[in-house]
Amino acid sequence: MTAAKIIYGTAWKKERTTALVVSAVLNGFRAIDTAAQPKHYREDLVGEALRELQEKHGIKREDLWIQTKFTQLLGQDRSLPLPYRPNEGIKNQLLSSVEQSLGVLGVAYLDSVLMHSPCKSASDTEAAFRALVELQDAGKVKHIGMSNTYDVAILEAIERACGKRVQIVQNRWHEGNHWDRGVARYCRENGIQYQSFWTLSGSPRLLAHPSLQTIANAKNCTPEQALFRLAQLHGITPLSGTTNEQHMREDVAVQDIDLENHLDAASNDEVSVAVRDVARLVWGL
Repeated sequence: MTAAKIIYGTAWKKERTTALVVSAVLNGFRAIDTAAQPKHYREDLVGEALRELQEKHGIKREDLWIQTKFTQLLGQDRSLPLPYRPNEGIKNQLLSSVEQSLGVLGVAYLDSVLMHSPCKSASDTEAAFRALVELQDAGKVKHIGMSNTYDVAILEAIERACGKRVQIVQNRWHEGNHWDRGVARYCRENGIQYQSFWTLSGSPRLLAHPSLQTIANAKNCTPEQALFRLAQLHGITPLSGTTNEQHMREDVAVQDIDLENHLDAASNDEVSVAVRDVARLVWGL
């Protein structure tokens, strides 16, 4: 899993992808998320950004953590070029998709590949995940996992069937799904990296909550930064897809916001009480 505390997300960046990835890295991001799904991602332009970063800025591929995703046919726009032949079986679709990702990104290995979602059938999900295991065993992929998986039973079934635990889960994490408590807890308890998206945009009421405002005011940061930092301290690695350079710098800086001491249940200062209040609301602690 990535040691980076925050990941730059490239969905919906379209023609701006190269410039934004370069900007994100120059402003401190060291982990990048993309997908072999042309309707939402420009994986090829992430590849251009990687080349530009190395050639113009001396930032090598091994200095970055690169994650992509295999998207099954239901998640693709069939009017756009597909990363595999649609008549292939699910295993070969995944293998073809990853080979294309390696090519367009211009890398010899990927730090992580996720299934963009479980398949309709458990057997297809397991077949696809076994293909990820093969790629990991071959050294082409370092870590493997799932996205958009909101049922712990699916993660447990994959482990039983494939003999390999999912290493990363990337899910929507927001007030609308009660911050995905069940899966997030399972990941925390089983050493699985939990990556969150919709972290800010999906929780407007939380960002306006008086306790989060208290934390932000005391630590001279924004409520968005405070939420990112609390997420990190509870075992969550957030994605940020900001297109604003100031926000890029602010997002990277959240790991330096000192909130660890306020997690102590014995502390009763204003900030510690506010931290526990947010933890109760979000994690049920």
